[in-house]
Amino acid sequence: MVCAALVALAACATVFAVGTGTYELSPVEVVRTFAGSGPPGAEFIVLDLRLPRALVAVLVGFGMGMAGAVFQSLTRNPLGSPDITGFGNGASAGALVAIILFDAGDAQTAIGAVCGGFATAAAVYLLAWKRGVHGYRLVLVGIGASAVLGSATNFLYVRADIGKAAQAASWMIGSLNARDWGDVRIAALGLVLLVPVVLACTRRLTMLEMGDDTASALGVPPEGSRLVLLCAGTGLTAMAVAAAGPVPFVAMAAPHLARRVTRAAGPNVLPAAWMGALLVSAADLLTQRVTGSALLPVGVVTGVVGGVYLAWLLRGERRAGRV
Repeated sequence: MVCAALVALAACATVFAVGTGTYELSPVEVVRTFAGSGPPGAEFIVLDLRLPRALVAVLVGFGMGMAGAVFQSLTRNPLGSPDITGFGNGASAGALVAIILFDAGDAQTAIGAVCGGFATAAAVYLLAWKRGVHGYRLVLVGIGASAVLGSATNFLYVRADIGKAAQAASWMIGSLNARDWGDVRIAALGLVLLVPVVLACTRRLTMLEMGDDTASALGVPPEGSRLVLLCAGTGLTAMAVAAAGPVPFVAMAAPHLARRVTRAAGPNVLPAAWMGALLVSAADLLTQRVTGSALLPVGVVTGVVGGVYLAWLLRGERRAGRV
């Protein structure tokens, strides 16, 4: 029921976003255009110009929300999202290497993001290993990796010529501007390949939240399951980053908000995924409504709202005596 409501809200935000722009369309006109009976000229504007951007928003938000739920559940830490633990930064660094050093297109950028994400995941996993990989150790090593990757990213900017640096800078903010059907295919490919893996491992994820000993007693191999889920979450993050850049804080906020809505224990993987889709779609709509255009990167909105949310979350953790 909650997932259905989130899907409906995300669909509404998408329809309103598609209708927003210099050539305004009402939600009814947008739906009619989807059905093939829209106003003159609307089909090109809706299907070719605006729909890819809106679909990328939904797909990227879905992937980031699901990845955030996986990482927070594995680390048993509310801050254990790809944004904080460096996995998203690894994907961003890999994509920047492809853009700045190899002048890559969409497909090559996606490959760079995936390689960077998995290389970072492998490094963090090995550095955090001590008779297994557990919660706070994974988060702390990930924060260190994130700092190193941030320095490497700055170095790439310094070495790049002004044109590539400007292109990379606009992408690094997290933007849906000028998204096309190629970006839709990149984001959709990640979901098609990895969402079934996460859903198939949801029971294992729930068992791992209870601790390795309990999971082992219930027949779930802890390290093997953790490694598969880390790879799936990293892949989802990397493909989302490849399609839209590192849209900040969505992976962290979506699982928290999903748990508040469902009021259910456990990873809440699907509600978190649809909450992520709703957050990015709503942020995309807000950027267009506030500026009157699509020029403001969606990452600016999610960064501002997410920063406030992070401060509120840390205040709650401090009052509870956990930090």
